[in-house]
Parts: sequence; structure tokens; C-alpha cells
Amino acid sequence: MATTYQPRLKGKYNSEIVSTLKDKFQYKSVMQVPKLEKICINQGLGDAVSDKKIIEGALKEMATITGQKAVATYSRKDISNFKLRKGVAIGVRVTLRGNNMYEFLDRLISAALPRIRDFKGINDKGFDGRGNYTLGVTEQIIFPEIDIDKVSKMAGMDITFVTSAGTDNEAHALLTAFGIPFKKSEKQQ
Repeated sequence: MATTYQPRLKGKYNSEIVSTLKDKFQYKSVMQVPKLEKICINQGLGDAVSDKKIIEGALKEMATITGQKAVATYSRKDISNFKLRKGVAIGVRVTLRGNNMYEFLDRLISAALPRIRDFKGINDKGFDGRGNYTLGVTEQIIFPEIDIDKVSKMAGMDITFVTSAGTDNEAHALLTAFGIPFKKSEKQQ
């Protein structure tokens, strides 16, 4: 019988995080423990209005970073100030679930975030009030999969962690348990 592969963070969630959060928040059932449902990665490329090759490069880079095919996002309406027409590709996005999500999270925490210059932790002000967290990354070259010599344009991206947590406090505890390095605020030190 072949053994099935399980990402490291998925195993950590099932073996450690569930019991830790259940005790911390006094849940009656393990089904109440919040879980990471998906990770959405979005990259807006306003310069793609004038150069179509930027989108093609971004799609390849996003697929390399996430291990999953990315899709282009298109403008919904005409905006003359930006020389934008309806239906023009202006960004790329990908939604990760399951094993791909845990693999990406592991690479983000262990390989990409430590490569940020003068990194002191992630700001914890990105919570939306419903248990979801959005993190902004200024350059895609922090990911080791990207070859710096082949990058045509530096672009940032938004990484959104969608959890089943009801409050920001529960989501913060979940993401901290996964190993996301939040900055220590004055009241936590």
C-alpha cells in the first residue's frame, strides 16, 4: 500500500495546532477550531495596459511561485485617465487550496519572508474584522523560485489568508501557530 503525501504544515495543524487552539479558546468540539480555507494571491499590473508581455511574464512567475496555473484579471470598465479599456488584462491571480496551499505557506514562511531586507516581522494590522488577513509583498523576487535575471519588471502582490475563524483574535492565533512571524507590539512585549 502506497503512503499518501501530506505537507508538513498540514500535519502540524492536525497534530498540534488543533489541540492548542481548542484549549486556548475553550472550544467544545475540534470542529469549532478555525482552519485555513484558502490563500488568494493577487498581483495588479497597471503598466500592462500598454505592454501585453508584462501579463505573460507575470502569469509564468505566479505559476512558478505557487505551483498552480494563474489566470489574468480584466478591467470591468473604461477609465480614460488611465487609458484603460473594458476587457483589458490588468493583473493576475491564483487561489490555492488543499496541499498546494500548505506547500505555498511553508515556502512563504521558511524561504521567502526571511529574504526581505531588514525584516522585523509582519504587521498585524491586515485583518479585516472577519478572521481574514491580507499581507502585501513589495517585490516578487523574495521567492527563491524566481530567477532575478529573467524578471522584466518588479511587481508586488497581495496575499490573502482566508480562515474559518470568526474573529481577528482567533485568526491571529491560528496564523501565529502556523509560524507566520508577526511583529511584537508594545503590549505583547
